[in-house]
Amino acid sequence: MHIPIRRAALLAGVLLAATALPGIHPPTALAAVDPAAVAVTVNARAGLATVPDTALGVNHAIWDQNLGTAETSDLLRDAGVQMMRYPGGSYADIYHWKDHTAPGGYVAPNTDFDTFMAAVKRVGAQPMIIANYGTGTPAEAADWVRYANVTKGYGARYWTIGNENYGNGLYGSAWEADDHPDKSASQYARLVVEYADAMKAVDPSIRVGAVLTMPGNWPDGITAGSDPGSWNQTVLSLAGPKIDFVDVHWYPGGTAAESLTRTNQLPDATYLLRQQLSRYAGPNADRIGISFTELNVGTGQNTQPGALFLADAYSGLLENGVFTAQWWNVHNGIGTVSEVAGQTDYGDFGMLSSGGCTADGSVCEPPLNTPFAPYHALAMMGLFAKTGDQFVRAGTDEPLVSAHAVRRANGDLAVLLVNKDPDAAHDVAIDYAGFTPSTAAPTVSTLTNGATGIATGQSGSATSRTLPPYSLTTLVLRPAGATAGRPSAPGQPTASGVTDRGATITWPAATAGSSPIAKYEVYRQNGAVSEQLGETASTSFTVGNLVPGSRYTVNVLARDTAGRVSWASPPLTFATGSPATSACTVRFTTANDWGNGYIGGVEITNNGTKPISGWTLTWTWPTGWQQVSSGWSATWEQVGAAVRVTPTDDNRQIAAGASVSAGFVGAYSGPNVLPTAFRLNGAVCATG
Repeated sequence: MHIPIRRAALLAGVLLAATALPGIHPPTALAAVDPAAVAVTVNARAGLATVPDTALGVNHAIWDQNLGTAETSDLLRDAGVQMMRYPGGSYADIYHWKDHTAPGGYVAPNTDFDTFMAAVKRVGAQPMIIANYGTGTPAEAADWVRYANVTKGYGARYWTIGNENYGNGLYGSAWEADDHPDKSASQYARLVVEYADAMKAVDPSIRVGAVLTMPGNWPDGITAGSDPGSWNQTVLSLAGPKIDFVDVHWYPGGTAAESLTRTNQLPDATYLLRQQLSRYAGPNADRIGISFTELNVGTGQNTQPGALFLADAYSGLLENGVFTAQWWNVHNGIGTVSEVAGQTDYGDFGMLSSGGCTADGSVCEPPLNTPFAPYHALAMMGLFAKTGDQFVRAGTDEPLVSAHAVRRANGDLAVLLVNKDPDAAHDVAIDYAGFTPSTAAPTVSTLTNGATGIATGQSGSATSRTLPPYSLTTLVLRPAGATAGRPSAPGQPTASGVTDRGATITWPAATAGSSPIAKYEVYRQNGAVSEQLGETASTSFTVGNLVPGSRYTVNVLARDTAGRVSWASPPLTFATGSPATSACTVRFTTANDWGNGYIGGVEITNNGTKPISGWTLTWTWPTGWQQVSSGWSATWEQVGAAVRVTPTDDNRQIAAGASVSAGFVGAYSGPNVLPTAFRLNGAVCATG
């Protein structure tokens, strides 16, 4: 088989894993490979989150007179919408549901709560309702719950307290209404507790959410006034035990290319949110879900950049366990008109045309409810990721091409390919692990730049494809051979006894299929390749030889006596730390965070009995968007993500039991996941 040079390293890794590890099939052989083809790897054994029945969401707003029309609802139903948010962003903090008013804002006719709920029913979706925090009260919110679920029997389960309440002037910028004299995060959190208590006294079955900031986006990391920490830390510390989910918005901004690149921040953003939940939200914090209820781009809101971003971002969020992703907005209205990738962009954040014109009448949108590109991308998501599907790991060797995949209960595999290159088509060569596609032509759905809908048919092969410029492509593949009789997937693994070098992983047993279960296999996800950590006949396994300060995502698979292999368990992600004791201790500190940078410091302590004469401290940033901008009291160097710190003449020696310190200005342009492992002269230090 001809393997082009640019693919050799990746394929070698896949082949090594596939041939050395039980249960991983070698990649499907390719008859011929274009040397320029992008290598796509789909690993059906590297399981991620399961698609919930609330996954695909949109926002509805009370200024939209078409909110409840049959035509609008039917379009949303046809796109597969599963959750609808009301009454519309910042309007939620001025909206009073009883008299259907929003003082200072516009309320369109036929947009009251009952009309919204009728639309929800017609779509076949679930509602997410924003209770008025800014100008409302806990009693008003409790009355809304009573009307919705007791009087009307709507069964509205998800309720968020406020919208973007950190935008109330606390950090300088003010766009969110807030009548409370105390605008601190502490006050918001205290009132979230009051809201939750009042609302759950009416209906204990509802789920109540609190507003958080997006990691790596303003005002994340900033502490204001007398709050004990940043917005997220403060809200979770005070309200964590009372809430059921947290609510985050994300507008990555920038050019189309920048927005499309920033989707690679989502795994770290969701990881950091879960770290914050675990650290601050009290016992059983893993019960708290994460929702992303506003998403959109800064360029190309209703053309292809918006479509590509929607599909890539929804997939990235859902595969990391977010329970809903929601587009802003259904209808929004014409804005600044421009041309994006050869298409007229109306600057409209809605996914359906409002049919309006610019103030001077020189440019008009298409007729009302004409779908824009993001609508078609949402429909593509409905074809790709269905309730109950399990996301599995997929990756590529080309930054302009991203890949996502799901495995279905019937054994099918669906692959979503995103070509973010506005100018060039890309050939892709797809390798599979843990799945063998049938020889039948796959079902192929494609959304190209400027298209008025998704084209679907059966064509080509499972292993090669040409992706048009600026396009979405979904392949649905049937498996080769029977899939019946396999064991069920093991349950959610947990980790205990995590140290710098090891962890014990435990999981609920799988259910046998046609044959008894012979053993369980534990795999680590390394990109899109699975590496076996070990196997056991029991439901617990202790892993050793791990790397300090590293993040691990593992799956467990069951294999029966006939060789049939289960689906992957849900993923478990944990991080090793530093050794409990060492000849050195490093204390890493951050202070005065301003949203994309901070003052950092390292204090190095010599725990040995002899002085250290000359030293080199090293660490690796967890992401590619973190850096040392400048430093003092040492010589600071950074190559890639690796940082190297060496002494100045006056602190070369560290006496036994003594410490030296150095400082730096840290910068970040995405989630700021801090390092947890440091080496002094090559030895791993404890952390203080």
